[in-house]
Amino acid sequence: MFARLISDIRAVKERDPAVHSMLEVFLTYPGFHALQMHRVAHFLFRYKFYLIARILSHITRFFTGIEIHPGAQIGTGVFIDHGMGVVIGETAIVKDNVTLYQGVVLGGTGKEKGKRHPTIEEGALIASGAKVLGSFTVGKGARIGAGAVVLRSVPPDSTVVGVPGHVVVLNGQRVNQFDHHQLPDPVTCHINCLEEEIHQLQERMKKLEKAHEDDSCCSSKEKKDLKIV
Repeated sequence: MFARLISDIRAVKERDPAVHSMLEVFLTYPGFHALQMHRVAHFLFRYKFYLIARILSHITRFFTGIEIHPGAQIGTGVFIDHGMGVVIGETAIVKDNVTLYQGVVLGGTGKEKGKRHPTIEEGALIASGAKVLGSFTVGKGARIGAGAVVLRSVPPDSTVVGVPGHVVVLNGQRVNQFDHHQLPDPVTCHINCLEEEIHQLQERMKKLEKAHEDDSCCSSKEKKDLKIV
């Protein structure tokens, strides 16, 4: 237990440049506090003290803003940075040296029984606001981009972005021809199409108005000629 505690503190110190001392981590880091309280709750959950485990989990959420179900399995060296809004479901498995940022959800997609939450392999990183939903595996060393919604398995050593999440880098090589900043924006595309259509309609209106004015001029001239005759 003491070795796991030291491993958790070292994980924070190694991955957060804002840390100045191990004592600072021990006293002020909510992600670290949530993990230690979870380990107690998980011990109680394993021995079927379900209510006490859930109460402890509820108290931890109140003080840290991090909700970890007592049934979740979490390894050593896990770092939850800031942590506000992090949710980890009952059947989730988070292996060693995983990094989770604020707003991450490891959730399910329905009310099915059994394994319904993801397994996060060793060394994976899940960025702010990402949602990993369902019973599948995020591979070793994978990186999930901020705000991504992942609904299927992620290969090891890959990078996933977008909604729904798709692999853009695999083993250090880009999977498609687009850079991230060049991905198409469907809203912008629709607005551009509407602007083009409005421009075409305006041109047609101008032509129709001009044709109507020419017809009016011709009619007035013909009436004038008839009067003279």
